[in-house]
Amino acid sequence: MKDEPSPEQMVVGDKSGIDLSESRPSLQAHLQEHEAHLKALPADCTPLERARVQLDIAETLLALLKKKAAWDIGREIFDVFIEQQAWQDAIETCDVLFQCEQPLSIAALGNGVWLSVTYPVPARLSVAMLQHIVDETPDDSDGAAVAAMAANYIADVRTEGDEKESLTFFTRQILAGVAKRHRNIEEPEMINTWIEILELNDVKELLSRLATMLDAIVGDNWWVDRDALRAQLPVN
Repeated sequence: MKDEPSPEQMVVGDKSGIDLSESRPSLQAHLQEHEAHLKALPADCTPLERARVQLDIAETLLALLKKKAAWDIGREIFDVFIEQQAWQDAIETCDVLFQCEQPLSIAALGNGVWLSVTYPVPARLSVAMLQHIVDETPDDSDGAAVAAMAANYIADVRTEGDEKESLTFFTRQILAGVAKRHRNIEEPEMINTWIEILELNDVKELLSRLATMLDAIVGDNWWVDRDALRAQLPVN
């Protein structure tokens, strides 16, 4: 898989971490390379190895704006990644599926956010997924605040050192942007008061509200058995 982009790279230009800046001939060449790679895989390769090459293909198809083709591949390999417990790959696939702008793309986002919060995948990936919710939520809704605060919480608890400093700075910017559009609040002290009023500083309440929001986003289109996956999580 490719090296992970920085948080800033994941949101500049397109709303995903997928680079859409390459020229079409270059993207076509990448697509041909990935398809050749897929054909060259041995018959006894693992399902995970095959699905990861297919994810490269789906990402390239999306960059070429062949969204239905990217969706069809992505939806198929998502189930493979879940079966193989390849959580990061599954979340990256949900990111692709969301960008495909198909009827169930918003459900794909909800599934991906749930996985990105539930499993200790790289914090920058979880933040990117939660930012999609921020971007998609109406200005007067509390949902963007919940997603932004969840992103800030994950950045704080899953990172250390320079990465923590960089990512929490970025998530605080997201949170400040939501406060401005939500209540036209800009002063740091007022932002803190706004957070307290919304009870976003209570982690248990924050995660509960995020779960409720994801239920509303996904509806009946959960592609994972959340109860079964929760039962497999370590107690601590």
